[in-house]
Amino acid sequence: MSEAINTSYLECLLKSWQAKPAESRAWLNQLRAQAIDCVSTQKLPTKRDEEWRFTDISPLTTLPYRPSQPGSALKIEDIQHLFLNEAKNRLVFVDGHFSQSLSAIAEPAALIAGNLSALLSTQASILESHLGQHVPFDHNVFAALDTAFLQDGAVVIVPKNTAIAEPVHLLFIATQREVTSYPRCLLIGETGSHVTLIEDYATLQHAAYITNSVTEINLAGNAHAKHIRVQRESAKAFHLANCAVSLAHASNYQSISISLGSQISRYSLDVRLTDEAAECSIDGLALISDRQLADTHTCIDHAKPNGTSHQQHKCIADDASHAVFNGKIIVRPQAQRTNSSQSSRNLLLSKTAQVDTKPQLEIFADDVKCSHGATVGQLDQEEIFYLRSRGLSETAARNLLTYAFGAEIISRIPVSSLRQQLEQAVLDQTQSNPS
Repeated sequence: MSEAINTSYLECLLKSWQAKPAESRAWLNQLRAQAIDCVSTQKLPTKRDEEWRFTDISPLTTLPYRPSQPGSALKIEDIQHLFLNEAKNRLVFVDGHFSQSLSAIAEPAALIAGNLSALLSTQASILESHLGQHVPFDHNVFAALDTAFLQDGAVVIVPKNTAIAEPVHLLFIATQREVTSYPRCLLIGETGSHVTLIEDYATLQHAAYITNSVTEINLAGNAHAKHIRVQRESAKAFHLANCAVSLAHASNYQSISISLGSQISRYSLDVRLTDEAAECSIDGLALISDRQLADTHTCIDHAKPNGTSHQQHKCIADDASHAVFNGKIIVRPQAQRTNSSQSSRNLLLSKTAQVDTKPQLEIFADDVKCSHGATVGQLDQEEIFYLRSRGLSETAARNLLTYAFGAEIISRIPVSSLRQQLEQAVLDQTQSNPS
C-alpha cells in the first residue's frame, strides 16, 4: 500500500465481475466503478491532514498491497471459542470472505440475514437503496477501497414490527499474513423492529495485516438497535473502520465500541438523527499498551427537533501507547429542544502514555440542553491509599481501580457471554501491566 493508490488491479477486478452478470447487478458494478474512480483521485491521509494530525498511518505503506483470498479451511472447532452462547444467529467471514459452513441462522422465518451475493436476487431493491449510500467515499479513501472490493458482505434485515430475541453475531476472523481484507456490514431495521447486533473482529494469528471495514445502519421509525462492536485483532495488525448510522422518527440506537487490539486502529462513527424524537447512546472504551495507537472519531448530527444523544468514551493508556478521541456534536437550526451530553474520560497508567482528546459542540439552535467535558489523569492516590489500608498491595489496588474504570463501559453490554470475555480481557491486561 502506498500514499498514491494504484487502481489497475481494481479495474481488472471490476471487469471480472462485469463478465459474470449472474453473480452481480448493474447497480452494484456501477457502485464499484464509482468507488474506483474515487480511489484514483485520492491519497492516503497523513498527519498534515487535520482529521489525521494525531494519527500517523505511514507504517501501513511498508506492507505489501495484496487483497486477501478466499479458501480458508477453518473448521468450527477452530473458532468455537469465539462463539457466543446467546448468539444462535451467526455470520462468519474469514479474511473478509463469507463462510457458509461456519455460519448459522436460528430464526430464518423472522430474520433476513446472509451474505450479500446470496441476497442480491431477492433483496435487490432494498440493497440498492442503502448499500454505499450512508458512508460517503468521495473524500474517504478507505471507504472507497472497501466499496471497490465489495463482493461479500454481512446483510441483516429486520422486518417491520419484528423483535429478534437472540443477538446476531457478525464474526470477522483474520488468518492470513500481510494481506488486506475488506469486511462489509449492512443493517436495516424496518419500522418497529428490535435487534441486537454484535460486530466482532478477531484473529487466529499474530502477524501484520490490514482490516479495512465499512458498516452502514439504517433504522426506520420506532426501530431499535443495540450495536456492540469489538475490535480484538493482532497487536501487529492495522484496523481502519467507518460506520454510519441513519435514524428516522423516534428510532433508538445504542452503541458500545470496545478496542483492545491492533498496532494502529482508527474507528470513525457518524450518527445522523434525521427525524424528530430520535435517540442514540454511544459508549466506547479503548484499552491499549506497549506502542499501540487507538483513534476514535465520532460525529452525532442532530437535524430535527426533540432529539436525544448521550456519549461516554473512555481510554486507558499504558506504556508508550497513544489514544486519540475526537467527538463532535452538531445541533442544526431546525433541531430545537435537543438534549445532548458528551464525556471523554482518560486514564494514563505511565508517564510515557499519551492521550489527545477533543470534544466539540457546534450549536446552531437556541432551545437546547447540551454539555460536554474531558478529563485526562492518573489513578487517584487517595483511592489507592484507601484500598491499601484494607489490605491490598499497591499493585493489586492499581489493577482493581484500572479494571473498574474500564468495566463501567463493558458492564453495559447486554450479552453476558461476551461481557464476561471482555471483562476477563481487561482483567488480564491490567494484571500483566503492573505499575
